[in-house]
Amino acid sequence: MALIPLQYRLDGPRHAPVVLLVPPFGTKMSVWEPQMPELTRSRQVLRINHRGHGFSPAPEGPYTVEDLALDVLGILEDRGFTRVSAVGGGMGGSLLLWIAANSPRTLERLALLAGTSRTPPTHRWDRVAAQVRESGMDSVTADVVLPWFTPDLTEDRPEVAGRFTEDFGTVDPGAYASICDALAGMDQRNLVSGVRVPTLVASAAHDPLLPPGHGRRLADGISDARFEVVSGAAHLLGVERADRVNELLMEHVAA
Repeated sequence: MALIPLQYRLDGPRHAPVVLLVPPFGTKMSVWEPQMPELTRSRQVLRINHRGHGFSPAPEGPYTVEDLALDVLGILEDRGFTRVSAVGGGMGGSLLLWIAANSPRTLERLALLAGTSRTPPTHRWDRVAAQVRESGMDSVTADVVLPWFTPDLTEDRPEVAGRFTEDFGTVDPGAYASICDALAGMDQRNLVSGVRVPTLVASAAHDPLLPPGHGRRLADGISDARFEVVSGAAHLLGVERADRVNELLMEHVAA
């Protein structure tokens, strides 16, 4: 399948080393806003929007995780970035796992937030895909967005939860359904031992979607990976606990 020219944005000092930020599916590059002030002090930061998110094209499916990872590699190639550090959020991190195992020289350091090496069978992304195709994004919004934040955030900062809910509704339904299909049977356990770059895996203590056990297993399979549990956050830990996540990322990818 042809590479899709994803929408991207580059910020920070022009000749600084590059950090690539790959958002969780269903969110746009703006999910990384809380990380930008810190990271752009010493790094060029490359953010992307997945297929069908923001202004990225939404070609007809089916998609595979490999297709989506190659889209990301395409941007790096296009910009002439041969070696970057990278941070992946949620299932978006599976694209970086694929890159780390299949194009090992591309990544210098890797951080996976709320990551996993395989989709839990209980997730039923195939059902989400079918529902989206039948009734549109709004029909799955409540279910998909609910695990993103703790009840505390939803209560204390409703405008934040509201913005992400609104953003989710703007994702192209066909592209999102095809991404869900690609995730439905994803199993990258065979790739994990091939990851040879310094890796940080951080899970959120209250993530109902991918509880810390997923991150721990992922980190256990990567030689010398560092594993951290971030308290007081659900799936989008970089938004809810930006203070702690920024600390970890500055130590790991921008030290």
